[in-house]
Amino acid sequence: MPALLGAVCTFVLLEVSGYWLPQALPLRSIAPLATDANDPRAAGDGFDSISPEQVLYAQPQRIDEALARLAPQRPGVVDLYVVAFAGDGTESVFRNEVEHVERLFSQRFDAAGRVLTLINHPATIETAPLATLTNLTWAIDGIAAVVDPEEDILLVFLTSHGSEDHHLHVNLPPLPLDAIGPDELADALDATPRPRWRVVIVSACYSGGFVDALRDENTLVITAARADRTSFGCGADADITYFGRAFLDEALNRTASLPEAFALAREVIAQRERADGIETPSEPQIATTPAIEAQLARWQTQLELGPAMPFTHGTPAAGEAASAAPADARRPSD
Repeated sequence: MPALLGAVCTFVLLEVSGYWLPQALPLRSIAPLATDANDPRAAGDGFDSISPEQVLYAQPQRIDEALARLAPQRPGVVDLYVVAFAGDGTESVFRNEVEHVERLFSQRFDAAGRVLTLINHPATIETAPLATLTNLTWAIDGIAAVVDPEEDILLVFLTSHGSEDHHLHVNLPPLPLDAIGPDELADALDATPRPRWRVVIVSACYSGGFVDALRDENTLVITAARADRTSFGCGADADITYFGRAFLDEALNRTASLPEAFALAREVIAQRERADGIETPSEPQIATTPAIEAQLARWQTQLELGPAMPFTHGTPAAGEAASAAPADARRPSD
């Protein structure tokens, strides 16, 4: 049983997609989070009206509900299923990117009903499953039970701060959440039955350190930076990172090809970093193979591409921007 639920003594076992989870008890009625900056709750951590234990105990139910809402796989159609993960809940920029991923792939890339979001943010505690390694593993396992493993494509997008030792920061105070390293992410992706075709996009500083652990013949890996470089554009008053802007907002609104979108984004990022006087550019990375590109081409051929879906300005968490000094746009997103 996951460690985060080990302390709970009273539970009912529920079988979900071939594995057993504790059935979460209903949460008590909870007042909505404050949005008025003058309300003293606005400067809180989001847990003023709900206990951290309740939030943790609700996670199996949150994942179960999210999986139950997924649209079924369509025989003979290469369906794209997406899991989007916003790791650091102390800055709205990561939540903004994940919510844009949901809109973009649902409305432009025919994945409506096939996008599952995991978000750490005070404003989404009651509406979205948390972005944790456990929830990520459960989400991928649940999707693996729905897809045709030989036909469909699983896309996993993760955005957060990253460390020099190649770990993604997973943070929503005061919850004790574990960072995610390359091996942990690779293990989470190894669902049974394992989807054959995968795309993994990691937007974080030093995210190139994830490439070797994730790459294989049937997987496309894209990262926002080299293994020894930072990426840029986060901060308390940032709406979207450099990589998110270039890849999600600009490139994928110009092309449906993920490798082509990466090439476009890499050039845009390089130009932006040069214009900002950045001396150690991020140098986004890609690891691809003919096999995964052929399957992506099959998906693209039968795709009914929707209209461009521009990024919508996000709103910083209450008290977040007010309590922080103005961020330099060149700030590394580590």
